[in-house]
Amino acid sequence: MNNVKAVITGIGSYAPERVMSNSDFEKLVDTSDEWIRTRTGISERRIKADGAGTSDLAHEASKKALKRAGLEPEDLDLILFGTVTPDYQVPSAACILQEKMGAFNAAAMDVGAACASFIFGLATGSAYISAGLYERILVIGAESLSTITDYKDRSTCVLFGDGAGAVVLESRNGSTKEGILGTVIRTDGRHSKLLWIPAGGSVRPVRPDNVNDPGLFLEMAGNEVFKLAVRAMCSAAEEACRRADVAIEDVDLVIPHQANIRIINALTKRLNLPEDKVFINIEKYGNTSSASVPLALDEAYSSGRIKAGDNVLMVAFGGGMAWGATLVRL
Repeated sequence: MNNVKAVITGIGSYAPERVMSNSDFEKLVDTSDEWIRTRTGISERRIKADGAGTSDLAHEASKKALKRAGLEPEDLDLILFGTVTPDYQVPSAACILQEKMGAFNAAAMDVGAACASFIFGLATGSAYISAGLYERILVIGAESLSTITDYKDRSTCVLFGDGAGAVVLESRNGSTKEGILGTVIRTDGRHSKLLWIPAGGSVRPVRPDNVNDPGLFLEMAGNEVFKLAVRAMCSAAEEACRRADVAIEDVDLVIPHQANIRIINALTKRLNLPEDKVFINIEKYGNTSSASVPLALDEAYSSGRIKAGDNVLMVAFGGGMAWGATLVRL
């Protein structure tokens, strides 16, 4: 094992220009702005332009992250792209992004852990750097959830939005104080059908006679997911801190997956955190799955909520079920 550590040297994000507000949903399903805000914390979300792919959102976020890192696309060794909404089934979204960026010195692959994909990407990238296999890695979380949302399903359609976030990981001497200090990833496939898309895969492939199958959209058992998410994220957050030998009280900011304000509030209470140590922007973007943590990370950094030397704890939970946490010192 080489004496090196993965350090975040660049952060970027992108949100599409089109805004879909709660009032827009009042025209689609039986709901109201007050009902949505009270139960989810969401006021609006962003929707990608027609014809744009998830790789286009990722490209915008990646350009910002690379600029902050002072790197060019050809400097990258590896691209890890977390998403459940790739441009195509084949090839990977990472390959499409590589071509758009011109990052032809990098290997590229997708990471599929639903809303936890960005955290899984950080864990994977950190391990590659620690093993000495790569030195400069782009880790992305990007989604076009509007493409897999059933806008007739009141229980899910108000939740989801589109967006992207990215970070650059670079190899540094292991003695440096900055970098990824502790990370943990977990899955439990026994709960896979609580949050899933039943059709469109090899079991129920798309055919001319089932293109209107409602199973082609996201389905979620909200109450069950809520309970699992709070317990799992709390456990992962505590374990990541233990692995880093950092007390939860010494964390400067917690950035949770922006799934639902009630989940975030329950997590805050379980970890006994003051509210000002938990970053929330769900009101502007909704649940953007794998994009939510890096998008929030960039907003926290750009607004001055976090700075060099701060301990930042990122934690997420998603379909699979898959969850994880990463503690990083900027």
